[in-house]
Amino acid sequence: MKFKRFLLFFFLIILSSENFATHIVGGEIYYDNLGGNNYRITLKVYRDCYNGVPLLDDPASIFIFNSAGVFIDSIEMPRPPTVILPITINNPCFIPPTNVCVEEGIYQAEINLPNIPGGYNLTYQRCCRNGTVLNLILPGDVGSTYMAHIPDNSIAPGNSSPRYTNFPPIFLCAGVPLFFDHAATDPDGDSLYYELCDPYTGLDPTCPSLGPQGAAAGCPGIGMPPPYAFVPWQAPYNSSYPMSASPIISVNPITGLMTGTPNMVGQWVVGVCVSEYRGGVLIDVNKRDFQFNVVTCPGLPVASIPQQTTYCFGYTVNFSQASINAFSYHWDFGDPTTTLDTSNVVSPSWTYADSGTYVVSLIINPGTLCVDTNSNTFYIYPLLDPNFSAPPGECIYENSFNFSGAGDFLGNGTFLWDFGAHASPGSSNNLSPSNIVFDSVGTFPVTFTVIENGCSESFTSSVTVYPKPVAAYSLGSPIACDLQPVQFIDGSTGDTPFSYFWTFGDGATTSEQNPSHSYPSVGTYPTSLIISTTHGCKDTFELPSPVIVFPSPAAGLTATPIDTSIFYPEVTVADISAGAIDCDIYWGDGSFSSNCDTSHMYSYPGTFTIMQVVTNSLECKDTAYIEVIIRPEFYFWIPNAFTPNGNGLNDVFKPKLLGVHEYTFLIFDRWGEKIFETNNMEAGWNGYFKGRLCTNDVFVYKINFRDDIQNIDHQYIGRVTLVR
Repeated sequence: MKFKRFLLFFFLIILSSENFATHIVGGEIYYDNLGGNNYRITLKVYRDCYNGVPLLDDPASIFIFNSAGVFIDSIEMPRPPTVILPITINNPCFIPPTNVCVEEGIYQAEINLPNIPGGYNLTYQRCCRNGTVLNLILPGDVGSTYMAHIPDNSIAPGNSSPRYTNFPPIFLCAGVPLFFDHAATDPDGDSLYYELCDPYTGLDPTCPSLGPQGAAAGCPGIGMPPPYAFVPWQAPYNSSYPMSASPIISVNPITGLMTGTPNMVGQWVVGVCVSEYRGGVLIDVNKRDFQFNVVTCPGLPVASIPQQTTYCFGYTVNFSQASINAFSYHWDFGDPTTTLDTSNVVSPSWTYADSGTYVVSLIINPGTLCVDTNSNTFYIYPLLDPNFSAPPGECIYENSFNFSGAGDFLGNGTFLWDFGAHASPGSSNNLSPSNIVFDSVGTFPVTFTVIENGCSESFTSSVTVYPKPVAAYSLGSPIACDLQPVQFIDGSTGDTPFSYFWTFGDGATTSEQNPSHSYPSVGTYPTSLIISTTHGCKDTFELPSPVIVFPSPAAGLTATPIDTSIFYPEVTVADISAGAIDCDIYWGDGSFSSNCDTSHMYSYPGTFTIMQVVTNSLECKDTAYIEVIIRPEFYFWIPNAFTPNGNGLNDVFKPKLLGVHEYTFLIFDRWGEKIFETNNMEAGWNGYFKGRLCTNDVFVYKINFRDDIQNIDHQYIGRVTLVR
C-alpha cells in the first residue's frame, strides 16, 4: 500500500511538471527606511524551478504610485543570485522527494522617495500560478501581485515595514498536524497583527510580465495602480478556509503561529497578512501568499540518546533525547533495584539508589510502524558540590585570610584553591589554607575546586580587601585666641563614611566631624584625629604644628543713660576695654560706629542691646554688651497758618509728633475735596494742588494716629489759613 501511494505521488509530480513548472509559488515585498528619504526595497519571489524552466525576471519591475494612483517611478532590479530552497516537510517520518524544486530570488534596490501626502504604493505583478492548484478557478491563468505601502511622515515618520522570518514548508503530510511559525519582525518595534487573507491576483498569460525592460512582447511598460482584485476562489474555499483541513488552517493573531491538520492531497494557495500598527493607527499590511503541497507520508524514525558529558552530579539524572520523527516515547533506566524505572515523557528524570554503571534504553513511537530503539551507558557518581564561606573583608595594611573548604564530596580527592595573582600564596592544595595575604585593594575571586572520581567541580566566591583611609584636617583660622572657639575642618578621605576621635591637647575629646573647641587659657596644644571606616580600617593624623592660643583683649563699656524717654533719646557710651587696639560699637537698631567713645540718637522707642567688639594686635577679639531702654512718649502740636511764599520760613504746613504710629494726614478745601494725603510724619503740605499754588483761603485738616504708650486711636480736625 505504501508503494502505491509513492507511485501516485510521483505520478502527480511528473504529470503536472509542465503545467506548473514555470509558475510563481509565493512572494512578498517590504522596505527599510535608511534615513534622508532613502529606502531599500526588497522583493522576494518564489517559483517552481523543476525541469529546467526559465529563470526569474531579469530585471524585475516594481512600480511606484502615489495614494491617488498616479504613476511616480519604477525600479528595475536585476535578477540576483538565486538559491534552491531545501525540501521541507512537516512530518519527520517521511523523506521528501528530490525531484521537486523551489527557487528563491531576493531582489534589492535603493531609491529616494521624498515625503508626500498619502505616501507611496509599491507593486510587483507576474503571471502565473500552477495549473494544478485545487482551491482556485483556472489557476494557471491567475497571476500574483505583491504590494507595500510607505506612509507619509504625518502617519509614521521613518517607518520600515514588517517582514516574515521563515518560508513555509514546501510539503505537508496529510493527517499530520501543522505547527509553523509564520511570525514577522518589524525594525521599528510596531505592533503586529496576523490573519489569513485573500491573495491578490496579478497578470494573465496574455501579458505575463510588465516593465520598461522586462515586459513581455506587446505588453505595456507600466502596470495598473491599486486597488487589485483578489484571486478567484474555488468553492467551498476562501481566505479563511483556504484548504481542506480538520482542524482548519488558522493563524494566531498575536504570535503568527499557523496551525491545522490538512486532510486532502493536492496543491493549495494560502494568503497571510501581517498588519503593522503604531499608536493604534494602521500603517501598512504585508500580504504574502505561498503554495502548500499536501502529500501522503510514510515515516522514518531515529531514536537517539545523547552521550553523557557530565558526571558526579548525584543520583538524580535529567535525561534528554535527540530523536528524529518521534511521536511517543518509552524509557527504561536500567535500574535493577526496581521494576518501576520506566517513563513515557519526552525528557524524564530518574533517581538511582546507588552509584554505578547503568544501561539506559529509549523506544520511540512504540506500538506504531514508526518505531526505533537506542541505548546508552550512564556512569552515576555521588554529587560533587564544593563550596566555602568567604571570610569577612579586611583592611589592606593588616589583611590575613583563612579559608575552609566544605560541600558535598567524599574528601578523598588533588583539592585546589586559586586565590589569584594579588595573593600570597596564589594557590593551595590544602582543604583549609590559612594566612593568605593580598597586596592590593579590591574584591578578588577565590575558586575552590574538588577533583574526585574523575570529576571536577568548582565553586567561586569573593573576598574584599578594603583601602586604608587617610586622616587629615586643618584649622579654620591661623589665629587661636583664648576663650574663643577654634574651628577644626575635616579633610579625611576614604571609601566609606567615618567615625571620628579628636583630641585637643587640653584633655578634651569629641566625635564630631568638624568640631569647634574653646581653649580656657593661653598656651600650646598638640592636636590629633583618628578616623575609622565602617569596615574598621583606621588612620591617625596629627597637625604638624601645635595650636598656639594667644591672649584676647577684655571688652568693656558704659552707657549713659540706660533708661530714658523717646523725648530724650540720646545715649552716650564710654570705652573701658583693656588690651585692645580697635573698637567698634553696634547700637542695636542697625546703626554702627567705629568710635567707642561716642553718642547715638535713637529714632524710636524700644529695648536695645549695645555690643562692643574689640580687637588686639594679634587679631584676637572680645565682646561686651549693655542694654538701654528708650521708653515711648506721646506728643502732638500743629500750627493754624502757614505762608508758602518760598522764603524758607513757614513754607510747609505739618504737625509735630512724637511717640505715634499708624499715622495719616489729610487736607480738604472748603468744598470737601481732598487735596493732600500722606502717611509720612516727616512730610507736610506745601500749599500746592495739581501743580498750582492754592489761593489765600482756609483749609480743613484731619489727622489720625495711635500713640505708642497705650496704643489708643486719636483724631484731630481743624482749620489752617494759607497766606501767600
